[in-house]
Amino acid sequence: MINTILFDFGDVFINLDKNATSDAFKKLGLSQWNSTLDELNLQYETGKIDEHTFLQGMQQFIPNVETPKIKEAWNAILQDFPLERLEFLQMLPSNYRLLLLSNTDATHIESFEHKVGQSFARDFYSCFEKTYFSFDIGMRKPEKETFNLVINNHNLTPKRTLFIDDKAENIESAKKLGFKTWHLNPKTEDVTQLFDHLKKVHD
Repeated sequence: MINTILFDFGDVFINLDKNATSDAFKKLGLSQWNSTLDELNLQYETGKIDEHTFLQGMQQFIPNVETPKIKEAWNAILQDFPLERLEFLQMLPSNYRLLLLSNTDATHIESFEHKVGQSFARDFYSCFEKTYFSFDIGMRKPEKETFNLVINNHNLTPKRTLFIDDKAENIESAKKLGFKTWHLNPKTEDVTQLFDHLKKVHD
């Protein structure tokens, strides 16, 4: 029986538009994303550099644009967080331990909290035993060390833990460690369908 649910954040709770940021950067004059920007993103997402260093690094590729505009384009990916998802999370039975594990950066979390308001964000965070953000813990999915950190910190039994994520590589990594998984498709599925999925896992 499942006793713990480990959730991803983006495209599980908050909706994302992955094209919005690339479109915004094109409008600012960034012709093409490249491996240097990939590495910059990785450094920022794992807390190795701060927001100022990240935005300055981005600015090298669009030098005529001020950093507040770059930050705005970076946050364009973040869309709405439907209230029914929070209400559903709050109603989950108390016999499930709830944890959050997300690859994200300080800028996106600040923007999320500003967008939904501090009260909403507090209500969301309070649903979880603990929230793990990659920029806080210095590692990210799909690295097995990231999952092992959560397993060890909470004495989890992977085969009794359901991991929910929208990315295949994260799901595959979790499966190898023995987790039950739900590869959620944000286009056709919603986290509020959790009980339907739990029935399948229990069957």
